[in-house]
Amino acid sequence: MAKYDKADIERRMNGAVESLKSDLSGLRTGRANVSLLDPVVVEVYGAMMPLNQVATVSAPEPRMLSVQVWDKSNVTAVEKGIAHANLGLNPMIDGQTLRLPMPDLTEERRKDLAKLAGKYAEQAKIAIRNVRRDGMESLKEDEKKKEISEDDRKRSEDEVQKLTDKYVAEADKAAEAKEKEILTQ
Repeated sequence: MAKYDKADIERRMNGAVESLKSDLSGLRTGRANVSLLDPVVVEVYGAMMPLNQVATVSAPEPRMLSVQVWDKSNVTAVEKGIAHANLGLNPMIDGQTLRLPMPDLTEERRKDLAKLAGKYAEQAKIAIRNVRRDGMESLKEDEKKKEISEDDRKRSEDEVQKLTDKYVAEADKAAEAKEKEILTQ
């Protein structure tokens, strides 16, 4: 049975781009974005839990995040979790709500964030190229086993290359948009 599976290759390349978009959404641009707090974990009830399982995060204003903690006894744990995430945010406690004003980004911090966006994009492109390599190897194996002809292998290799080009371009586009957003605030 042939090992080459175009749908699997496309799914894995798309996964790399989606992962990149998720990473990019976590980069702070000076605007309040609820996904900024996605990486925050909080120690509650003797276990580490994602913030979204103990509180509701909202962005009531363009430069303010609000974290509504469900259980009053977890407010300080949530505050600690946000502080340990090193996001550069200083929570202000207001009853069961934490307010997180978005500080202005310095020019240096903007450049660092833009570089980080580029690094994330490079990691995604490496992942896409690794999937491409796997696909090419599968095609060569299939041809060696006489399951496909040389012409079929070449045709399929062209397909894999087109998919690679498409997803690398998508990764570049996502990173460029994020870098532009970061640098033009």
